[in-house]
Amino acid sequence: MVVHIVMFRFKDENKADNIEKVKLMLEALPQKIESLKSMEVGVNFLHSERSMDLVLTSTFDDKDGLEAYRVHPAHQEVVSFIKEVTIESRVVDYEKGV
Repeated sequence: MVVHIVMFRFKDENKADNIEKVKLMLEALPQKIESLKSMEVGVNFLHSERSMDLVLTSTFDDKDGLEAYRVHPAHQEVVSFIKEVTIESRVVDYEKGV
């Protein structure tokens, strides 16, 4: 199993609305992308210097499944919007149990 974790820091302009919109867009992806086995989206509530605003944790059967997700048009649509409303992102991809 492959785990894909991404954290985002959003721009201040329309921050709360954009976080909610991205959350809803991401949560719709499992119904659209077969290789995406699970997705959890969390919104930060404890604001500190080190905090990011939103995190997603998703799982795939294998690296090929992650790649299929990465290039899928539904995912690319979300990525385009995220790029407009965020200032930073961080990612970790790993094989669970390895």
